[in-house]
Amino acid sequence: MPIPRNRGNIKKLFELARSEDVDLWAIDEVHFQLHGSRCRMWVPPETKDPVVYHHPTRKSIGYFGAVRLRDGKFMFHRGEKFNAETFFLFLRDLRSLSCHAGRKVALILDNASYHHAKLHELWRQKNRHRFMMNYLPPYSPELNPIERVWKLVRRIATHNQYFSSLEQITRAVECTFVRWHKGNGTLRRLCAII
Repeated sequence: MPIPRNRGNIKKLFELARSEDVDLWAIDEVHFQLHGSRCRMWVPPETKDPVVYHHPTRKSIGYFGAVRLRDGKFMFHRGEKFNAETFFLFLRDLRSLSCHAGRKVALILDNASYHHAKLHELWRQKNRHRFMMNYLPPYSPELNPIERVWKLVRRIATHNQYFSSLEQITRAVECTFVRWHKGNGTLRRLCAII
């Protein structure tokens, strides 16, 4: 893997992760498509030519998600579309959820254009002393720990499943999300960066 050009920002994230007075959150967006995903699986030898059903459509459901790296606490919002307005709602909810412990909040996020939108620029400036946003280098999603969470959710909730409606996939995905709401050792270990 090539070393990112912005090494100072990555080094800063490692320092934040070690700090006792900072809650480090990784945030990102994801779509779960109606047709699910297929992976290798065991099939009994007596079953010849197994059939895997999938929906011939591109319909999907989107989510904003955040995982606190200290304890694996997970937060999510369903989003019909990802833009500055929906991201701003998510940021405000995340801030109200996470600023009660007296710790500063630091976010790890990518460089999507709506993460820098003018709509919430004043709010970001006003809260920057307690709510820091750390942007990853461009084209480096593998550096965001929450990408591992999306992979795990797909494996648990959508792999080798047939969903006939968006409501079914929503239920499957959100059942997984709800289990992680209070903090979770699995997510803490999965997203560990130090």
